[in-house]
Amino acid sequence: MIKKMKFRQMTPPQILVLGFAVIILLGTGLLMLPFASATGQSIPFIDALFTSTSATCVTGLVVVDTGSTYTMFGQVVIVCLIQIGGLGFMTMATLLAFVFRKKITLKERLVLQEAFNQGSMEGIVRLIRRVLIYSLTIEAIAAVIFTIRWSFDLGFSKALYFGIWHAISMFNNAGFDLFGTVDAPFISLTGYVDDFVINFVAMALIVLGGIGFIVMSDAIDFRSTKRLSLHSKVVLSMTGLLIVLGALIIFIFEYTNNRTIGSLHMGGKILASFFQSVAPRTAGPNTVDIGAMRQASQFFMVILMFIGASPGSTGGGIKTTTFTILIAAIITMIRGKEDIVIFRYRLAKDRILKAITLTMVALFLVIMVTMLLSTTEDSQLLKILFEVTSAFATVGLTMGLTPDLTTFGKILISLTMFAGRLGLITLAYALQPKQEKELFRYPEGKITIG
Repeated sequence: MIKKMKFRQMTPPQILVLGFAVIILLGTGLLMLPFASATGQSIPFIDALFTSTSATCVTGLVVVDTGSTYTMFGQVVIVCLIQIGGLGFMTMATLLAFVFRKKITLKERLVLQEAFNQGSMEGIVRLIRRVLIYSLTIEAIAAVIFTIRWSFDLGFSKALYFGIWHAISMFNNAGFDLFGTVDAPFISLTGYVDDFVINFVAMALIVLGGIGFIVMSDAIDFRSTKRLSLHSKVVLSMTGLLIVLGALIIFIFEYTNNRTIGSLHMGGKILASFFQSVAPRTAGPNTVDIGAMRQASQFFMVILMFIGASPGSTGGGIKTTTFTILIAAIITMIRGKEDIVIFRYRLAKDRILKAITLTMVALFLVIMVTMLLSTTEDSQLLKILFEVTSAFATVGLTMGLTPDLTTFGKILISLTMFAGRLGLITLAYALQPKQEKELFRYPEGKITIG
């Protein structure tokens, strides 16, 4: 009774933090079972915890190769964690409520509102219903296409398994894959660098999972409403701009690099450039060796990863909307204007302050974790920065550092993935004491800037 009362007194951010932590621990326990490992021996706790955290936080960073280390049982546990972590455990709980025709309580609606970063509870259950329908439909279509394509290489039964598994992983923007072997681990999709079908479907899944369910719902309703919300316009335009710009820059930097796209034909070069531009949308799979890319390309991918996906999606990062607000604020200040206007809409001051706060806190976290790992890990600074940013933005791209991390490094990266998936603002609200409204305001002061 006391535990039930304490649960009811918990705030939505605290419930989210606790829920994800419990799922991670359950996943860790299942992955430590002997029959989850291909060797038949229990995987070390820290490796199981890291894998469970990475799967639940839909990141994709791994300390052991998924395809060759885990049995089918272990792989199914991982893909279930990806699905739960990508859609959110409250979304999956709501699915069960729909199945058993259970009423969604006010507390559950509040948690769902927090999970999807919505301004109000209005229409939240309808949104969750759409999230489930869209997700399962998109994953099913992608799984069918993957199965047909991989049937030529793997046989039907294995192709079906791989098709379903990778459709879930990629739509939820997780970087996990099953293509690694004992002799060639961590190869991701490098064997399909110039395969149009695999690349196109994978990129479509990543983009659809990364733009957010609110935008998907808005886009589907466009045929009847003939309008898009400001949020959808910002997300779609910025996502498109970052993908095209990213592909162009990677194409230029890597054009003559024979270790990446230099040896490919022109079509392969363009396809690989676009895939490596889409992957930092917090997805994780790669078709070229990231560690073999030029440092300019690697650093540019750090920037793309830091920006990340969009609000209400399966991805992380500071989000495309936050980046848009920051760019708009800079342009507004340079032009000497007072209001920040995007698509003929004036933004409220609290939106601007939240964007600045989120960016600065995220930047501080990435810098601090990078500095700490620089003292414990024997590696180059750019390699560490790349790995930390990938963990924070729940991307999963790697330059090869993760398997060589120390125990301290694994714990720190796990915490970074956890913070990145939940969101720094949500995590801060969960940890802080109950807020009390201020009964007074201080006098206004002026500070010289610039």
